[in-house]
Amino acid sequence: MSGLRELAAPFVTLGPSGVAVRDRLKHLTSEDEKVLRLVGDLLGTLASRDLKARCAVGLEHDTERWAERKRTLTQESSSRWAGSLTKATHDQWALARRGQLAHIQSLQAGIATITHRLSLPVGEKGTKRAPGGYRTRKEWFAKTRRLHLLQDRLEAVRADRDAGVVHVVRGGKRLLNNRHHLDTAQLTQQEWRKRWEAGRRFLQADGESGKRYGNETLRVTDDGEVSFKLPAPLAYLANAPHGRYVLAARVSFPHRGEQWRDRVSANRAVAYRLHEDTVRGRWYLTASWTIPPVKTVPLATARVGGLLGVDTNADHFAAWRLDAHGNPVGRPHRFYYDLTGTADHRDAQVRHALIRLLHWAKRHHLSIAIEDLDFSAEKTREKHGRRKRFRNLISGLPVSRLRTRLVSMAAELGITIVAVDPAYTSKWGAQHWQKPLTTRERKTSRHDAAAVAIGRRALGHPIRRRTAPPPPHQSDVVGHRTVQARPGIPGREEPRPRIPGPRTRSVRAGRGANAGNQDAQHRSGRPAEHEFWQQDSLPLSL
Repeated sequence: MSGLRELAAPFVTLGPSGVAVRDRLKHLTSEDEKVLRLVGDLLGTLASRDLKARCAVGLEHDTERWAERKRTLTQESSSRWAGSLTKATHDQWALARRGQLAHIQSLQAGIATITHRLSLPVGEKGTKRAPGGYRTRKEWFAKTRRLHLLQDRLEAVRADRDAGVVHVVRGGKRLLNNRHHLDTAQLTQQEWRKRWEAGRRFLQADGESGKRYGNETLRVTDDGEVSFKLPAPLAYLANAPHGRYVLAARVSFPHRGEQWRDRVSANRAVAYRLHEDTVRGRWYLTASWTIPPVKTVPLATARVGGLLGVDTNADHFAAWRLDAHGNPVGRPHRFYYDLTGTADHRDAQVRHALIRLLHWAKRHHLSIAIEDLDFSAEKTREKHGRRKRFRNLISGLPVSRLRTRLVSMAAELGITIVAVDPAYTSKWGAQHWQKPLTTRERKTSRHDAAAVAIGRRALGHPIRRRTAPPPPHQSDVVGHRTVQARPGIPGREEPRPRIPGPRTRSVRAGRGANAGNQDAQHRSGRPAEHEFWQQDSLPLSL
């Protein structure tokens, strides 16, 4: 019985369900910035208080408690701000619960790995599918202590989950910890304080269809005027009727601006968020709205004309074009990116590499086949042990963000994305395709071969190349080549078609017309020996 796991069938990914665009608020006055900070700080305080109340209730939360929280917040802000605050709190609590479940699964995977390795003798070698024992008694003893530590952590997290307890930091846990390591974070206390206050502000409002310009709380008109409803304690800051404040800056949304303008002109819901970039000293406005799911094409349609196999690596995408029969066409292409530096730099690098890849696929009218990667169970410290570089490698791959960006950007260009099972693509690609595709002028890497394997799996072909002809020579002397022509195929037993013209210089044109008819040859056992001009052998009785 084979030890290989069952492979999942390739599928066409669904398109994005929402859109988000951002534009900078230029020409803000000092009064505008002051009002934005005052409103954001006030609403941020209310958001922190509401999150604390929501976490205290835990699993006993219901609609009555939700309504009570909203009534409390309405008295200190407004009914619309209160609705946005309570919804954001509910979403943040739900996100913390999902993260808690993922942490439990990670702890369980680590405990299972350590328990297995501790049960083996010290120094026993592992296999390709299961790790072996620990190298030394010292390492074995250290892992027994770590096992108890992970078990204690697992019990604590399970107890919190059963009780509905979550641990959330508004502003981010990483930024909070930077306060105790300012030198490492290369921040001064004042710079950290500005980031902390900006991260805890609350200036966002969900849209509502039927209301003017799709949002009554934080409104943007079709000509780019930005205004928002002031909370009750800050109503004295209004510079427009009905307790509103209008900013001096205007937005235009260069990207998807027409789509946004069509929505606000039709009074359809648009959600907005205002936030400050303290590093650059700028304010930005983000608009988002939901869209109907993009209708995907059938898998058979995506395979017509071949596709583009793409292998995802730590520093580049390796891509190779394949025809409908699974044969590589042309030369491989690589699209490089750099995942070092800040998160914004990494995000920009991935975005630029993806747009180059998508433009190449669009130019040749091809679908894209890519692995359905998920390293959630592969990043554990116990999975790869001493292989720290490999652990850092897979931890640094932005798999989730890459998948989201690729699907969203491909939908805009009308490119179909086919996701395939990533099992054994690198190994089998190198085994069956790396050497045959290597020439004197082109050195094929394992990543290029993996791209071919991914493309063939998306097309429904096996990764293995076609079986070679029989060993003695390139003919049917050993038997029929059943790999090329299966039983039942019409014309399988017939001679090969005649190629017009001579095959060698010694044969003139028009000769050799009966080369494919074996009965016309003067060979032993053929009917040509028994024609009227052929002399029969004498009988032995004479």
